[in-house]
Amino acid sequence: MTFGEKLKKLRNDNQLTQDELAEKIYVTRTAISKWETDKGYPSIDSLKQLSNLFHISIDELISDTDIENKRLLDEAQSRKFYWFAIACLAVATVSAVINYFTKIPYLNIISFSGVIGYIVLGLLSKPKYKRIAARKMVLPYVLSRLVILAVIIAVIAYAFIET
Repeated sequence: MTFGEKLKKLRNDNQLTQDELAEKIYVTRTAISKWETDKGYPSIDSLKQLSNLFHISIDELISDTDIENKRLLDEAQSRKFYWFAIACLAVATVSAVINYFTKIPYLNIISFSGVIGYIVLGLLSKPKYKRIAARKMVLPYVLSRLVILAVIIAVIAYAFIET
């Protein structure tokens, strides 16, 4: 896939016209048209602006590798991390509940390990391009993770105090 084809695909995927894209990166519409037809090539400054606008690296923008295949692989890996994070959360919850009834102190360690696993894997469960795109929405994401963490820590602390 040529640079022009990639640029046109990214522009269409983001539902931008050539005029709108040109306005966002401070070039003319004819420059965008030339780039998309491979009759010209953008400057390094324009490449930086394009990569920031589309949330991809300059390398992905100008290389011959297929962007969509890389994203599909990232999403598949992210799904694995997501399910492992859910499993860690389930282990933490189950061990905290069992500890509450049986008063076995070693289950607190398992609960705490499950919580740590959930946090780490939860952060890794978002594909890189989505993490970059989500920087503007990072506060709600972090707050939701902190609320979940606080609830889990409260349950574990309660179970630990009861022992």
